[in-house]
Amino acid sequence: MDRAEIVHDNFLRRVAADDLPKGAAPTDRLDPHMAVEVFRAQVTSRALDRTSRRMQKEGQGFYTIGSSGHEGMAAVARALRPDDIAFLHYRDAAFQLARADQVDGQTMTWDMLLSFACAVDDPISGGRHKVLGSKALFIPPQTSTIASHLPKAVGAAYSLGLAQRHAPEHRQLPNDGIAICSFGDASANHATAQGAINAAGWSSVQSAPLPLLFVCEDNGIGISTKTPQGWIAASMKHRPGVKYFEADGLDIYDTFAVTQQAAAYVRTRKKPAFLHLRMVRLYGHAGPDVATTYLPKSEVEQDEANDPLLHSVRLLRDAGALPLDCALEIYKQTQTRVDAVSYEAVKRPRLKTADQIMASIVPPSRACKPTNGVTMDARALAFDGEIKAQSTPQTMSKLINWALTDLMLAHSEVVLMGEDVGLKGGVYGVTQKLQKRFGKSRVIDSLLDEQSILGLAIGLGHNGFVPIPEIQFLAYLHNAEDQLRGEAATLPFFSNGQFTNPMVLRIAGLGYQKGFGGHFHNDNSLAVLRDIPGLIIACPSCGADAAAMMREAVRLAREEQRVVVFVEPIALYHTRDLEDGDGAWMGLYPTPEKRIGLDEVGIHGNGRDLAIVTYGNGHYLSRQAAKVLEATGTKTRVIDLRWLAPLPKSSLLDAISGCENVLIVDECRATGGQAEGLMAMFAEEQIGNFARLVAQDSFIATGPAYAATMPSKDSIIEAANDLMKRGEK
Repeated sequence: MDRAEIVHDNFLRRVAADDLPKGAAPTDRLDPHMAVEVFRAQVTSRALDRTSRRMQKEGQGFYTIGSSGHEGMAAVARALRPDDIAFLHYRDAAFQLARADQVDGQTMTWDMLLSFACAVDDPISGGRHKVLGSKALFIPPQTSTIASHLPKAVGAAYSLGLAQRHAPEHRQLPNDGIAICSFGDASANHATAQGAINAAGWSSVQSAPLPLLFVCEDNGIGISTKTPQGWIAASMKHRPGVKYFEADGLDIYDTFAVTQQAAAYVRTRKKPAFLHLRMVRLYGHAGPDVATTYLPKSEVEQDEANDPLLHSVRLLRDAGALPLDCALEIYKQTQTRVDAVSYEAVKRPRLKTADQIMASIVPPSRACKPTNGVTMDARALAFDGEIKAQSTPQTMSKLINWALTDLMLAHSEVVLMGEDVGLKGGVYGVTQKLQKRFGKSRVIDSLLDEQSILGLAIGLGHNGFVPIPEIQFLAYLHNAEDQLRGEAATLPFFSNGQFTNPMVLRIAGLGYQKGFGGHFHNDNSLAVLRDIPGLIIACPSCGADAAAMMREAVRLAREEQRVVVFVEPIALYHTRDLEDGDGAWMGLYPTPEKRIGLDEVGIHGNGRDLAIVTYGNGHYLSRQAAKVLEATGTKTRVIDLRWLAPLPKSSLLDAISGCENVLIVDECRATGGQAEGLMAMFAEEQIGNFARLVAQDSFIATGPAYAATMPSKDSIIEAANDLMKRGEK
């Protein structure tokens, strides 16, 4: 028999018979009226679980994870403020329902049923996914089933203190708010969770304001794998910088009282706390999962006997807040009401077309105040004697540094963070002097954890900042790529554009470093970024372009709320010459208003025999090769893509127009590189004679052979000549 129906029948029978589980007496912290409201939220959550299962059986509902057993989170919600931003565990329907009771005009039962039905009218995701979330309730939607939301909760908590010192224009969260993130005992073991908890403690020990409440909902099992008894308490009780609280999640009075204590500590001390709630899981993990296939029936029945709704009925009766017959009537009436509403929800239209689904991948633009002009005195003070140097050619690293300085002068909400970006000024000196110019609160030396760096950026974006995080090397991104793929890029999609996390992620990357690093410090693969919907990828090849593109990247983040990845070719940071001693790869600093837009490619030369389409180091090498080709009679033009996603298709096609042959030079690998998309585009556009020169599918070696697997000046010349010969046949 369906365990949900067993739990339902047990409730009806046991309440009617006054056969309720034993437990502690109710405390006096939860007043009778609020206690009944908490119970109503619990009962509604239970009814929604039962109804969603019926909807699925009838083909009118879709995959969902139930909240039964975790209804104690309703008491957590009532112990907090409705403007405390909450990143929720997927079993927290009761939390969202109880929070809705604190805000006028919220029709949460209807809203959640629309979500179950994947209806277009679903006010959070627009029918894209069954998610918990609400803009009005400060609950960003969560689609992850692991702990990837914890790093951004740390970032959101950090933003609360930072906003008091540097209030951003688009601030979302109140001065005295706190952040909450909830998760299961199994997820607590995930490296992402451990990193976030460690980052919170690390910050707290250094007295950084971090008002964050971790809530661990411990039901003792993750899908089918049990959590060792006492594991959460033993592993979390003595974390430095994080105060530990525990409560019985089956007891709404105890849960409310302890949550109030924990929240008061977090709110007043501005320090993180860990709230450990003991709970049970009913019905199995999710959907059709049947717990009795991997657990003894006696254990399943033991949890069912500890149904939190039965505990709530007993506590309400003992507190004199609600007689048993009234509790039973509330339960029955709620189920009837939820069922009735569900039959209306399934009639609402659903998404049908690709355009409808994709409409929220790109977030909406937002109104921004005009940038006030930065005075000459302010610039002179910030640049500290470097103004004069701006009239002479400089390397890419210096021009990026100056661009960041001007952007931080113009926009107080711009904040940098990353490993060694402050005191050291970055491994390659790109962020030198920025911390001195703008202070430690705007140029943040992070701990060595890429997930925490990106989580900090995402969390700051939730509160109106424009974060510029740095990943020290491209290969290190793989330690935290889910923060982009599963969190940053999906948030507008699953919130129908209501929530965004704009940022400009700087990454030092690509190959051609001489004598340093091997594959960890020279990574010539951008494949992990290329297929993320909505992500913008920039890759400048020279300093002047880098400065102008960085300004456009910040505009895209600030005004259009985009996630931009800014890949900076390490080997070109300090490159001065195109040929020995000519200084041709240095450039003048563009005036602060100069930007290079998403649709602008760079065109060098006007030859009609050959167009070389490239970017980054490939552009540098292609310019060298073009000189040789021109000298041998091949009239050449070199097109620098600049923007790798979305590809500037129209501008690129215009740039190669009239050329008889097109050679793609891609320093990334043959598999997964930019050349794949370009080759497909040229084939679809019926470009005549084209070919590609790409890197081998190999990691990069340290030592003299550092560039052996990638395109070179000589191999570009050879590939160009081969292409030209093929075109003559």
